[in-house]
Amino acid sequence: MSDRAPTPRVTALIVACALFMQNLDGTVIATALPTMAHAFGVEPVRMSIALTSYMLSLAIFIPASGWMADRFGARNVFRAAIAVFTIGSILCGRADTLAFLVAARILQGIGGAMMIPVGRLVLLRTVPKSELVSAMAWLTIPSLVGPVIGPPLGGLIVTYTSWRWIFDINVPIGIAGIVLVTRFVQDVKEPPPGRFDGLGLVLSAITVAGLMFGLETAGHGLAPLPVSLALVGTGLLSALLYRMHARRAAYPLLDFSLMRVPTFAVSVVSGTLFRLGVGALPFLLPLMLQLGFGESPVESGMVTFMSSAGALVMKPVASPLLRRLGFRRTLLWNALLSAVLIGACGLFRPSWPSLAIYAVLLVGGFVRSLQFTAYNTIAYADLDRRQMSAATSLYSTIQQLSLTLGITAGAAALEISALLSGRAQPGIGDYGMAFLTIGFISALAAPASAGLARDAGAELTGGSAAR
Repeated sequence: MSDRAPTPRVTALIVACALFMQNLDGTVIATALPTMAHAFGVEPVRMSIALTSYMLSLAIFIPASGWMADRFGARNVFRAAIAVFTIGSILCGRADTLAFLVAARILQGIGGAMMIPVGRLVLLRTVPKSELVSAMAWLTIPSLVGPVIGPPLGGLIVTYTSWRWIFDINVPIGIAGIVLVTRFVQDVKEPPPGRFDGLGLVLSAITVAGLMFGLETAGHGLAPLPVSLALVGTGLLSALLYRMHARRAAYPLLDFSLMRVPTFAVSVVSGTLFRLGVGALPFLLPLMLQLGFGESPVESGMVTFMSSAGALVMKPVASPLLRRLGFRRTLLWNALLSAVLIGACGLFRPSWPSLAIYAVLLVGGFVRSLQFTAYNTIAYADLDRRQMSAATSLYSTIQQLSLTLGITAGAAALEISALLSGRAQPGIGDYGMAFLTIGFISALAAPASAGLARDAGAELTGGSAAR
């Protein structure tokens, strides 16, 4: 590693590239599943296990990431996570049976579970608070760009090359990431944590897995309703048992006492409501464009990419906007504007001019990216260094759940609208009702942000939002 400390921008870019690899991989595979099923000689419906096995691995290991970072060092764990994810990608690309692919996907998930929160922790421990807004702005881009370009990229790869390239494209990115982390990222350590909370890991894994898979199967109709309800019930029961356990444990794996910090609590509660709406966008928009408008996957991908373009435009203006407006006003009014733009997607029709659709998606991508930057930054404004690892574990776990619940909410709204309209398949009007529903849910994030103090986060921007 260099003797000279890296700039916050360099550190942020390294972490953002690693997270982009993880976010892209999570969506690009979906397009290739039918082709992979043919290669393995199995029914396409059975390929869903390639997605669920990865999600299960994430659900189990995300809560342990904070303890691992404290025990072995955030830089070491982040670098190891990239290596594990890359090795898992190599093995996925070499798979010749479904069982081999599932095992490799689980290994990928272990790496991904460490990359998400530990990558954020690397920034929190190495970037000065005054530059945290700018650094966090980079971390919003992978979560917005990956799900948008993943499906069309997967379609291009499967159409013109081999499905194995879906995983092989991660290899050079992963190798570059390992080199860059070793070369540029500082090894800032905290005192070793207490004893590992093994029981907490088991209970949190059952909670997150039960809720995620219960909501996922219910939202997509992948299992009978009683099975989905049983999974959700198991998750809720495990959550109750974990709550009882955490009150007695000296070092709980997920520390809910952090919710006593107002800025962290507002970011979690308001951010969860906001992500419910945003989480449904990558699911609803391509479906409406392809099934409702009759566009091809590539055409649909080019349209939805405008959201990503808006996210990229946001990066240089995040700090000045937050400095001028403050976190409270930004989170409140920007949530309302974002909700309106999400609802506006439901007004799209095939007769709309392309420029009008592009404009709505471009501005929508901008405001959503700004909102994520504000949430991801204000959450850590009033936490001390010793609380950072526990905070990233809890924040990432809740974030993963809220995005899954968003897909479920979007799918449920779409199916209910079609059912009430007496249609077997959703029509364009049903997509409109689904967008209006998730837009309304996102709008609830605005009043939830009102609990912030007027000068909350002023130290992060150097502004005077209290005025």
